[in-house]
Amino acid sequence: MGSGPEGHSLALDKVITKIIMQKQGIPTPNFWVYSTGDEDMSDVQYPVIVKPKMEAVSYGIKIVDNEEDLRAAVKFVVTEFKQQALVEQFIRGREFCVGLLGNGDPEAFPVLEIDLENDPDAIQTVDDKRQKPRGRICPANISQKLAGEMVRLSKDAFRALELRDFARVDIRMDEAEKIYLLEINSMASLGLTGSYVYAANVAGYDYARLVNKILEVAAVRYFSEKILSQEERAYLTEDKLPLSVRIRGFLRSKQEETERLLAKMVNINSYVRNVEGVNTLGTLVWQQLSPLGFAHQVIPQVEVGNNLLFSNAAEMDYDVLLLSHLDNSISFAKQSRYHETEQKLYGTAIWESKGGLAVMIAALRTLRFVRRLRKLKIGILLTSDNTMQGRITRNSLQDISRRAKAVIELSGASLDGTVITSRSGAAVYNCQMNLVNADNAENVAKAIASFSHHLASLTKLSSEADGVVVVPRDVQMQSGIATLFAHCEASLSLRFNNQEQAETFDQKIRQVVKKMNNSRKYSFQIEGGIRRSPMSSNEGTKKLYQRVKDIGNRLDLRVLEEHRWSSSDICSVNQEIARIDGLGPIGAVPHEHEEYVLRHSLLDRAALLALLLYDLRRRG
Repeated sequence: MGSGPEGHSLALDKVITKIIMQKQGIPTPNFWVYSTGDEDMSDVQYPVIVKPKMEAVSYGIKIVDNEEDLRAAVKFVVTEFKQQALVEQFIRGREFCVGLLGNGDPEAFPVLEIDLENDPDAIQTVDDKRQKPRGRICPANISQKLAGEMVRLSKDAFRALELRDFARVDIRMDEAEKIYLLEINSMASLGLTGSYVYAANVAGYDYARLVNKILEVAAVRYFSEKILSQEERAYLTEDKLPLSVRIRGFLRSKQEETERLLAKMVNINSYVRNVEGVNTLGTLVWQQLSPLGFAHQVIPQVEVGNNLLFSNAAEMDYDVLLLSHLDNSISFAKQSRYHETEQKLYGTAIWESKGGLAVMIAALRTLRFVRRLRKLKIGILLTSDNTMQGRITRNSLQDISRRAKAVIELSGASLDGTVITSRSGAAVYNCQMNLVNADNAENVAKAIASFSHHLASLTKLSSEADGVVVVPRDVQMQSGIATLFAHCEASLSLRFNNQEQAETFDQKIRQVVKKMNNSRKYSFQIEGGIRRSPMSSNEGTKKLYQRVKDIGNRLDLRVLEEHRWSSSDICSVNQEIARIDGLGPIGAVPHEHEEYVLRHSLLDRAALLALLLYDLRRRG
C-alpha cells in the first residue's frame, strides 16, 4: 500500500516537489539551493529556513536572518547530511497539516494546527517531536473558507506528484492569511502520537479502522472498479470534474490489472508461423473487448493466424479504426518472456505491438467507466501478417479502412514521446545465384566475387538524404573446390519515402540481374518487389497530430512528430484518410530480441488515446 518508489522519491526531494507545485500554480515559499557555503548568496531575502534537500521529519532545520549565519548553516547541512541545502523563505505565522486518504479525490481529515503558542517565528524541530511535542488543535480554529482552500491545494499537490493511498501535507499561513504549501510526506507516520493519526481520530477513525481503510483504498487501486464504493465511483464519473482527471484517476486504479494483462500477452508466443499462438493471443484480446460491448468477426486465413475485426456499433462506418497486429518475427526459441523493473517492462513484441494492445484495452475500459464509450463508433482490426508486410491481408485492410474517418495504429512510441505521422514504404527481394560453368576452381571464386560485388553495388544505392535505405539480410554463400560448386543467396530490404524511388530501384536491380545473366558462368535469379507504399502525411494527418499534441499539452505529456523508417500495416490504408501511428507505450528495442516500454507510459498513453477518441467523436 502507499505510493511507489517514484512517488516517494519525488516527495522526499523538497526541491523537485516545490518545482512541481510551482508549475501547477500551487503556492509555496521562494527558495534557493546551495551545494557549498561559498556560493553567491546576495539575492537571498531574509529570514530563511535552511534544511537538507532530501530529509524528512524536520532533520537539520535552522532559521537564519543574515548571510554569515546562512553560510554556516549551509556548510553544516552539506557536511552533516552529504547533500545540497534547501534555503527557503521563512513564513512568519501559523503552521498546519492536512491528512489525505484515498485516490482520485482523496478524503481530507479536518485541518490540524500545530500549536506554536502564538509565536509567529516558532517552528517544530525533530527534537521537539521526540522530546516535547507541541500541542495540536484539530479542527484548526480557522474559517471554513481557509480550511477548504488548504484542503483543495493539498489535493492538487497530492495529484500533481501522483501519490497514492495516503499522505500528509505541511502548510504555513502568514499573518495576512496567505497559504503556502511547504512539503508533502508521502509516507505519513502511522505512529499513535503522530499528527496524521491524531487528525484521523478526529475524523472518526480509530486506529484499527484507519489501517483497514488504507488497505481498502489500496485494494481499490489494485483491483477492479467493482469494489469501488458508491462515493468513489460517483466522484470519478462526476461530469463537473475535468474528464482528464477522471480518466487518469481510473487508469491509476487499474494499473496492476493492465500490467498483468500485458504480461499474459507477452508470454504468448505469436510468431507469424505459429498459427495457434497468434489465434490464442487474438482470443485473449477478444475476451477483454467482449465485456465492453464489442462484437467480433473472424476473418479466416490459411497460411497465418486469423484476422479479427471488432466493432461496438451496428453501422458499417466508424468514427475511428484502431489498427494493430497479432504476429511478430520472433520464434519460440528466441522469445523473451515478460519481466520488469521499477521503471521498465520487458518482453518480445512488448513495444512493437503488445504494449499498444494493452494501452487500447485500458483506454476503452476507461471510456466505458466515464460513460463515453457508447457515444463512439469504433472499429478495431487486428491483422496476422504484418511481419510479411501485409502480403495476405492487404486488400481486406484497405476495404475495412475505407469505412473509417480516421485510422490510428498502436505501435510503440520512441523515447522522445513521439507520434508517427509518416512511414517509409517497403520492398523485399530474394537474390539467388548458381554456378553454371564448374570447369575450374577459378570460376567458383569469380562467381562468389561477382555476387558480392553486385550485392554491394545495390547496397550503395542507400541515401538517407534521398529517403532510400537498402539493407542486405540473411546473406549465405556456399562453395567447394574438391567438388566445384557455388551457391549464393541474400535478401534485400528496401525502405523508401515515395513510389518513384521504389520503381527506380526496382529497375536498377533488374538491370543487375540481366547483366549477371549475360555471363555463361553462372545464373542469377531474383524474386519479390514492392510490398507496401509509404505512409505520407496529408492534411487530415496534420490535423489529427495537432489534436494529439493539444491533448498532450493538457495532460502535461511530451508529444513530438516522427517519421519512422520501418513499414507497417498503416501504410496500406488509403492515402486520403487521416491516419497516425505510435499511440502505444514509449520504449525501444536495444537488442535484436529484447524490447522494453517505460512503465509509466502505459497509463500516460492510455489517457492520451482515451481523450483523443473522445475528441474525435465530439468534434467530428
